[in-house]
Amino acid sequence: MNDMIGMIGLGVLGSAIAENLLKADIRLLGYDLDAERLETLAGLGLAPSRSAVDVARQADVLFTCLPTAAVLAKIVDDIRTAGREGQVVVELSTLPIADKEAAHARLAEGGITLLDVPVSGNRIMALRKGLTAFGSGDRAAYDRVEPILLTFCKKAHYVGPFGCGSKMKFVGNLLNLVHNSVAAEAMVLGMKSGLDPKLIHEVISGSGSSSAMFEVRGALMADNDYRREGMNFSIPLKDSRIISAHAATLSCPTPIYQAALQSYYAAVAQGHIDEDQSAVCAAMERAANCERG
Repeated sequence: MNDMIGMIGLGVLGSAIAENLLKADIRLLGYDLDAERLETLAGLGLAPSRSAVDVARQADVLFTCLPTAAVLAKIVDDIRTAGREGQVVVELSTLPIADKEAAHARLAEGGITLLDVPVSGNRIMALRKGLTAFGSGDRAAYDRVEPILLTFCKKAHYVGPFGCGSKMKFVGNLLNLVHNSVAAEAMVLGMKSGLDPKLIHEVISGSGSSSAMFEVRGALMADNDYRREGMNFSIPLKDSRIISAHAATLSCPTPIYQAALQSYYAAVAQGHIDEDQSAVCAAMERAANCERG
């Protein structure tokens, strides 16, 4: 693979993706506001850049993994400033579709192709190369970048015209949150019934009652350890506002999703916001009056 790859946004998820790209011996440039994170990844082989414009000037294919639509708009301006006509930009974030469409139009004016390719999974899954990518936009551009996606994803799918990737991600995120909440609910029921949480996780994992969320996040619930690298509550709650607004525009009811969100709000109210979102289990334990030490 001879393309020079750039990565803008090396946060919780972006840094895990970058680690896998480096393990695949890909030439990788990177930029993030966090200098310490850049230094850590430089020790693994990343070429750190001083600005987003600098990365965009050098990269043939550019990945962005960003926290908000406002940051995306700023990065789009930086990419336009770099002015690499023919460049492919792969947008991995979960953001409102309208904001991604505006970015798509702005980059197209400069001869740059933006793909909407959000990924499903948390940092734990990303470090294990267990993400799933939902690709949308120009098919030829997607085919060009799919081999790169598969260096950090377990699966990559092309799902249609630009914006369909985000729509598929909304479906996936709805399921993730519901599965995580119901996994916690099941664990608490078992514990209050007198069952050992590690035994619950061992026996249910791999059975017809299990889910990927039960197996990944249920392990943290069983160990009562929510400080491991995962994904804290700020991201799913940000995403929930985007998903709820999207569903509202379609007059599509999501009652189970809205019910599952309540355990997330409870966990945040109890002080778990900076822990992995599997800490909904701790919130439910308190509600059931069966908290562990």
